[in-house]
Amino acid sequence: MADTIVPQHVGFIVDGNRRWAKERGKPTFLGHKTGFDKLKEIMDYTHERGVKYVTAFIFSTENWDRSKEEVKYLIDLYRDLFTKEVKRLHEKNVRVNILGHNDGLAPDIIKMTKEGEDLTKNNTKAVASFCFNYGGEWELAEACKQICKSGIDPDTLTPEVIKQHLYHPEVPKMDMLVRTSGEQRISGFMLYRAAYSELMFLKKYWPDMEKSDVDDIIAEYQRRNRRFGK
Repeated sequence: MADTIVPQHVGFIVDGNRRWAKERGKPTFLGHKTGFDKLKEIMDYTHERGVKYVTAFIFSTENWDRSKEEVKYLIDLYRDLFTKEVKRLHEKNVRVNILGHNDGLAPDIIKMTKEGEDLTKNNTKAVASFCFNYGGEWELAEACKQICKSGIDPDTLTPEVIKQHLYHPEVPKMDMLVRTSGEQRISGFMLYRAAYSELMFLKKYWPDMEKSDVDDIIAEYQRRNRRFGK
């Protein structure tokens, strides 16, 4: 299959940061920081390989149940994303999207999220999406709430109508869903968009990801026979 055939949308569940740190006798926080730095490298390279949409699951609605110290550190990493990383992506002509809801978020987080999305909204080279304070079931529930409030006739409800009410509906369905750390589940990641995703589970932890793994992911996608039930 020609190398020019690449997935349009790849999603990453960036799992294993804490276990990576623990196995090396290092603090959990260092695992998250190393994983964050790796995220920039892997997303950049995935875009360079021709994948226009890259989405990373970085903070779920369930992550609030972790220790206060760990949650604070993750939130501070997110702040770093929007004080430094968004500007860097903007210079690369990459649009930044945040998929998730605002419940429980501090006002400054909500404000910087909107400012970052507004800054990059006209960029055209690629799209970097981050699932933050995200849950796939919550996304569908919120879509249903919007549909009910809009007064749409239930008899006209279709999958396409639901899609139009998802977070950032312009983001297409995922072609390839990749999870690191050896866990083999999707944990609610983009439930609607993952309906026909090719699944790939890597045994390595997220901080151990390399550009060669992206090459392997694309090569594996090219080997898959996507029949969509036909």
